[in-house]
This record gives sequence, structure tokens and C-alpha cells, in this order.
Amino acid sequence: MRSSRTAPPLPLTFWIIDPVKGVKKIDLSKDPDYSGRVECLTDKQKHFSLKLSDVMKKDEHRFCFRIITNVEKERWAGEPGVQLRVTELHVEAHEEVTEGQTADLTCKTTCSLTDPTFIWYKNGCPLTRKTIKNNQLHLQPVSSEDAGSYSCAVRGSQHLCSTAHNLRVRYPPKRVSVSISLMNSGKTVEGSSVTLTCSSDGNPPVKNYTWFKEGGTSPVGSGHSYSIINIPADHTGLYYCEAQNDHGALNGTVMVTVKSRLIRMYSFFCCFYRMMKRAAGKDHHESQQVRWLQLK
Repeated sequence: MRSSRTAPPLPLTFWIIDPVKGVKKIDLSKDPDYSGRVECLTDKQKHFSLKLSDVMKKDEHRFCFRIITNVEKERWAGEPGVQLRVTELHVEAHEEVTEGQTADLTCKTTCSLTDPTFIWYKNGCPLTRKTIKNNQLHLQPVSSEDAGSYSCAVRGSQHLCSTAHNLRVRYPPKRVSVSISLMNSGKTVEGSSVTLTCSSDGNPPVKNYTWFKEGGTSPVGSGHSYSIINIPADHTGLYYCEAQNDHGALNGTVMVTVKSRLIRMYSFFCCFYRMMKRAAGKDHHESQQVRWLQLK
């Protein structure tokens, strides 16, 4: 951008954008939006130039040069100025698709390009294993792993990358897992309390968790967690939770084994009996040794 206007001694010269009569405009070099990106240049012939770096789409404005002298009537603006038009690459695509569908992302620009080769990026990394035809990235079928931030560039000008386009993928629950936590003991014993917790991955997030016990026809519970207080021995069995969202459902299972108190008590008495027997045998052996010493 260049202006060839000359004037008397110039106490103040600067560039402004979109001048409006009667409205005071800020010096671009002091505008936070242009901080570090503008440089005002001049030469011996009093030609004034503006250098703008890291040009963005939002930089589309009318740029004018402003001269203010010490004389009230000697203040000028270089009208009509220079209208800056910025062309950029941008990605056109649906913002959200469903797993299993087809998605086409198109890299568009208003620039006139001669036989360009387009490069695609996902989350900042080049894509090499996807179908690319001309300026389109073809995803078929779409999977949940295709969700991410996509951008494009023209080979040879990779530093001029498009703005990122975020692609969201809707999919049914996946990786359903069930965990067991014991509230008041280290083992699942008759009379103890058990909590089963279900977790899964889905988009949108899972709405409903429903709990079933193998062999039953009706749900035994609902919600992210299912607790059994004072669990009886006959609750031993396979439990599963059904995770469901708008696009499908998937089950996760866990085996709950409840030990009977009678078995636990029997084990305790057996252990106690063996200990007492060992102790009695030791006392008898020591008694025999004492007798033998007395006889001798």
C-alpha cells in the first residue's frame, strides 16, 4: 500500500482503517488487533507505506494514511485509501455425521490456482491413508475415530493452511465395562453389600443404563450404578448392564460370586480344629520326652 502525497513538516503520520467523518480513529500501530503485525515505512521521497504481517480474513478493511500538522486546517487523510481483500482456504463439510455414513470435506478458495495439489491435515498431522480426490477428502464409511479437527493447504504453500473445521461423529455405545466394589468387606460374602458400576463410550453420551441378572426377564435396576445391600447367597450369577443412547445399545457383563456364611463358618472351624490338633500333638510329644528322662 503506497501514498505519494507530500506536505509541510509532519509532526504526526500514521495509518488508520475504515475512516468515518467526525470519528477519531486510532493509529494502527497502537491497535491491539495489529500489535506486532504492522510496520510504517517511508523513504526520502516522502512515500509512506504500510507493511502488514500474518494477514487474516478479519483484516479486510479500507486502509488510509493520515497526516496531522500543527495547523488546524492542514490535516489530511489519503482518501479513498486502499481496500484490502483477503482470500483464504476454508473447509466445507457437515459439522456432525453418524458412524457408518459417508462424509465429504471440500477445500475451497476464491483464488485462481493452476492444477493445485491439496494436502489434508487431521489434528495438525498430514493424512496419507485417506481417499483424496482433487480438493475433496472422502470418508467412507465414517467411524468414531474420524472425529477431529480438519484443515487443508495447497502443496508448496503449506504455511498458508485453512482454518480448522471440527467434525463430530455420532456413534452408539462402545467399550462397555462393569466393575465391582465392596462397601464393607474385602470379599463378596453373604450379608455384605456390593455395588456394580457400568461405564461406556458413546456420542451422544449414554442416556440409560439398565441392569439385568442372567436368567431373569425383568430389569433388576437402572442407572450408572447398581447396589445390592445384604446380598444373599442366591444372588450369585452373571449380571450385565445395557448401555443405550440415541444410536444403539451394547451390553457389559460381570460375574458375582457370593460365599455362604455357613461355608465360611465351616472353613473357620476346620482351621481352628487343625490348629488345636497340632497344639495337642505338640503337648503329648513334650510329655513323652519328660517321662523318658525320668525313667533314665
